[in-house]
Amino acid sequence: MVKITDVARHAGVSPSTVSYALSGKRPISEETRRRVEDSARALGYRPHAGARALASSRSNVLALVVPLRTGIHVPVVMQFAVSVVTAARDHDHDVLLVTQEEGEEGLRRVADTALVDALIVMDVQLHDPRLPLLRTLDRPSVMIGFPLEAEGLTCIDLDFRAAGERCVEHLAQLGHRVVALVGSPPQVYVRGTAFAQRVVQGFTAAADRAGIASAVHPCGTTPAEARRVAERLLSEQPALTGVVVHNEAALEPLVDAFEELGLRVPGDLSVTAICPDGLASTLRVPVTSVALPSAEVGERAVELLMRKLGGEAVPEATLLPPTLTRRASTAPRTVDPR
Repeated sequence: MVKITDVARHAGVSPSTVSYALSGKRPISEETRRRVEDSARALGYRPHAGARALASSRSNVLALVVPLRTGIHVPVVMQFAVSVVTAARDHDHDVLLVTQEEGEEGLRRVADTALVDALIVMDVQLHDPRLPLLRTLDRPSVMIGFPLEAEGLTCIDLDFRAAGERCVEHLAQLGHRVVALVGSPPQVYVRGTAFAQRVVQGFTAAADRAGIASAVHPCGTTPAEARRVAERLLSEQPALTGVVVHNEAALEPLVDAFEELGLRVPGDLSVTAICPDGLASTLRVPVTSVALPSAEVGERAVELLMRKLGGEAVPEATLLPPTLTRRASTAPRTVDPR
């Protein structure tokens, strides 16, 4: 699909100039307007229906609501935010980032102003208190995440339950019979954060199907907390040979802690993770992982929102299937790992 940035590059102008030239919202020289129109025709560009509808009466601003609560890993959140901002600019929209932990009140504060035309909501909880308001707002919204009751909402995310299952299935195929999930910080589970709960569900279900002994351990984000969890795992599961990590900040400290405790990765212990590829592939021992598709999720969330702004029907649920990339951190279980 040809985007406004493609037209801008072809015409040698900025994306905002393309928008002004095609919408008439600001005066543009005749020569520039003609060059933009020629480029649009040559590339087959058609302004998005949502952008056309908003050209005269909207703010062209989207709100990205992502409360920076305790336990959240900010670098990963920022990957999603950058993706949303980049995709929004392709539709000639800016993004207002809302990070305060205000729940429904904060959501209403943003929605009740003329600042934004629509909302993207992150850090979704299974029983999210913002759902009743989202269902009644006169502004379109898209949630990055799936609450327990998603009817009447538009949601998109990685299929985190399937991601947890895929990691266990990989370890089971390698012959591992005792596994553990090192999960998000405890606060994330206390809040009922949807993606973390779904990973646990998938991990547990896959282990039960395969007849594998399993355990789930929340973990903080510091090296000291990672070390304590590693020690506890080896004390409670002395036959442990496989670990799934769903905690980006703790991944590298955990691998270091296990090796300091005498376990070689992957000779004695296979490690998989659900995390960004950029992290998994650059560790000292590259980690087998299910990628977090932040770029795709952000881009598709914006596309869904723009379609809704244009009056189009969109699917309520978009689940992206997990993709596991095998790296150096997993290997077949040996008969006597220790």
